[in-house]
Amino acid sequence: MRYDLTDLRLFLNVHEAGTITGGAGRSHMTLASASERIRGMEQALGGPLLLRERRGVQPTPAGRTLLHHARLMLAQMEQLQAELGDYAAGVKGHVRLLCNTSALNEHLPSVLGSFLLQHPGMSVDLEERASAEIVDALRRELCDIGMVSDSVDLEGLQTFAFCADPLVLVVPRRHPLAQRRAVRLDEVVDQPFVGLVEGSALQAHIAQHARRLGRRLAYRIRLRSFESVCRMVGEGIGIGIVPRTVAVRSGRTTGIKRLALLDAWAARHLVLCVRDAGGLPAPAQQLLQHLLSAATKKPARGGLAGDASRPFRSAARSG
Repeated sequence: MRYDLTDLRLFLNVHEAGTITGGAGRSHMTLASASERIRGMEQALGGPLLLRERRGVQPTPAGRTLLHHARLMLAQMEQLQAELGDYAAGVKGHVRLLCNTSALNEHLPSVLGSFLLQHPGMSVDLEERASAEIVDALRRELCDIGMVSDSVDLEGLQTFAFCADPLVLVVPRRHPLAQRRAVRLDEVVDQPFVGLVEGSALQAHIAQHARRLGRRLAYRIRLRSFESVCRMVGEGIGIGIVPRTVAVRSGRTTGIKRLALLDAWAARHLVLCVRDAGGLPAPAQQLLQHLLSAATKKPARGGLAGDASRPFRSAARSG
């Protein structure tokens, strides 16, 4: 069974358009040519990929499987073309790095800045994802390095400690909870919250744990940065959950009080993970070593989660 990239792109276009005619147009083909290609794909499979209906077409179960893999393969091809384009433009290396919200906002900017200064011919493709999505992308070889919370299942990946990254509750200084030192999520889940915008990996993580309590957090406002969350909490608008590093930095200027979260999922560490460090491309190996070097230089109060020079094994917790 042989499908070329033109076949895959055509099939994806047909699905998105809902008709073979529409898919042919998007693929810059004649209807006859597109129909012939799809028939050839179905003959190679030995069964139908599309259900022809009066108002268009729908994928069969085999067609849905083909769609899934077509999207992956075309995305990888686009990534390949982009990276090769970088080389043509003089870039000497390209690394794909996925990280969670806290890593993106708190820990990576300065470390990546120093790496790029030291390696002017390198580029880093950095993207925020939920930790569970990142480990899945690593297993499917869709990225080189991930920085995730150790609360996810890390089975089958090589992992290295980076730093402690506990989550804390922040409340206004005059809030009734400000007299407490620690709380659990189930004690505050019905309070009005201030959070990050829709799509934030951290906010999705917190919402998941609220759902496990059978509740849904009520947000009065959602903002784009942790600092903005702390400022709004300090104004008395609601309470919020942020990394401890943010709460410590913002405490004096925003009028907030931080409380430890007693839930196991909040006592998290950030870890670097790869499929196989020895099998990484040279640019990714260089970035991994740079990140591990930065981890060993973190002050003790940053909560280093063990020796970053050795693989880190964490008992996976739900979340």
